[in-house]
Amino acid sequence: MQTKHRTTRAALAILFAALPLTLAAAGTGTAAAASVGLDDAHKKEIAMELVSSAENSSLDWKAQYKYIEDIGDGRGYTAGIIGFCSGTGDMLDLVQHYADLKPGNVLAKYLPALKKVNGSDSHSGLGTAFVNDWKTAAKDTVFQAAQNDERDRVYFNPSVKQAKSDGLRALGQFVYYDAIVMHGPGNSSDSFGGIRAAAMKKAKTPAQGGDEATYLNAFLDARKVIMKQEEAHADTSRVDTEQRVFLNAKNFDLNPPLKWKVYGDPYQINS
Repeated sequence: MQTKHRTTRAALAILFAALPLTLAAAGTGTAAAASVGLDDAHKKEIAMELVSSAENSSLDWKAQYKYIEDIGDGRGYTAGIIGFCSGTGDMLDLVQHYADLKPGNVLAKYLPALKKVNGSDSHSGLGTAFVNDWKTAAKDTVFQAAQNDERDRVYFNPSVKQAKSDGLRALGQFVYYDAIVMHGPGNSSDSFGGIRAAAMKKAKTPAQGGDEATYLNAFLDARKVIMKQEEAHADTSRVDTEQRVFLNAKNFDLNPPLKWKVYGDPYQINS
């Protein structure tokens, strides 16, 4: 795994009290309603592979259940299929969900330590033992399911729901999902909600009567401004040579074949 290519979300003040996504009052645009959304099983698989190409330099996202390391970004351990972090709360919620599904599992004993290190980059009470036990747990299909659940609850489902409300088709839904993975949910300027708000100052969403391509370009422009503010996100190729490529081709339904590059590495999905 080329860890220098991994990126993680901006630090979140409050993660899971509520998902602060304000849905547009207007219904989805007719184009979005008529097309297949990102929550279609095949489209969702494409989305997972696209994110993994940027987060893990690989299309094999299922190989990342076992991934765990401290990448030196101030968020403690980064792990699993979506980059759950010990310092931002989502790893704590994941391990708690795993304990709810399977009491007494190999990671349950670390819940007190995860609560203590939340909000910091500390490894106190975790360390090598936790890393090894994470890799052991990753072989458990219950833990894999828990990772899928938390990915969907916190990131995938809210972003797709918001995108549909904004009248966006599968590509726009993916654009939102990839942004929330990196920047996190929230309404601060460097979070998903802040990026969306900045884009809406420049262009109307399709649900507001705007042009889909114009709005998505505005969203990607706003996202790049935030990415360049943090060294770990400064390489914007996942926007420039991935998402913008699909947008320029007007592939709003995100239909394969898809060819793109991230960090200079080429990828493709043929079907």
